[in-house]
Amino acid sequence: MDLPTEFRLNNGLSVPAVGLGTFQGNEGNSRVKEAVLLALKLGYRHIDGANAYGNERAIGEAIKESGIPRQEVFVTSKLAQTWHEPRDVEKALEVSLKDLQLDYVPHAYKAGESNATIRHPSGNGKPVIDFDLSRRYTETWQAMEKLVDSGKARSIGLSNFNILKTKRVIEIARIIPAVNQVELHPYLPQHELLKFSQDHGILLMAHQPLGGRPVGVVRAHTDVEYPTEHSKIFVQVCLAWAVQRGVPVVPKSVQEHHMIQNLQLKRLSQEYFDIVDNLSKERGDIRFLNPTPHLGFDIFDEERDQPVESKAPWDSE
Repeated sequence: MDLPTEFRLNNGLSVPAVGLGTFQGNEGNSRVKEAVLLALKLGYRHIDGANAYGNERAIGEAIKESGIPRQEVFVTSKLAQTWHEPRDVEKALEVSLKDLQLDYVPHAYKAGESNATIRHPSGNGKPVIDFDLSRRYTETWQAMEKLVDSGKARSIGLSNFNILKTKRVIEIARIIPAVNQVELHPYLPQHELLKFSQDHGILLMAHQPLGGRPVGVVRAHTDVEYPTEHSKIFVQVCLAWAVQRGVPVVPKSVQEHHMIQNLQLKRLSQEYFDIVDNLSKERGDIRFLNPTPHLGFDIFDEERDQPVESKAPWDSE
């Protein structure tokens, strides 16, 4: 049996099993347009971006120049951490739509990039957090529901939400999140979050399906080597394992041969699937993206809904 090529969302729409991630981090965005054009030519139909990435204009230009009907391309955008105030949500989407040259986001718009509302950077390199609004993310969600009502977003979802925070959203939601995009790979399989999401009709999506090193301020476990650049088989196994679990993936790449390999996935035998599925048990879960030192609180805390305090550890008394 072949791997699925797409997954159905809880609103009846479908998302490709493999998309293109466009977050370039410290590398900059100089090759994003070229990469998106190439990906669309190769058959990709999901482009994952965000206002905070600073590359939505390049994505929009690539989609337009590709000549592919826009309704055939699944486009993901994300609400930036500086736009969580409910009255700002629609304005934030309009900025993204203008850059993407779209009338609506086809199809997903996500909230809660790190579940923290950032006002502006401080002089010490740390962000200034709006702690009260960071706790009121359910109000941000309710503002996002209105985007679906207006037709400006086909689907809405979450990004980097743990079980605790997702439960809070579900409790007040008129529209259940269609997706939750999180770090997920063999070293961080997210077994509990995946089961919870499946039980509630939320599609879990992997934004770091190969692990790796994100932008410096949220980087964790820099001592761990993850051989994504050196093993074609290793990469394909990681991606196939995720898709076989029912998790769509959005690996990033600007290299044609990598893009092609990422689309050539084969179903793993049960033996190999089980080996990958249990890989994290050898040394425990490894999270490569962890904004805790940058924000001053743990957004993945399952015991307390962070932030609990109303000041950062480095704030003066």
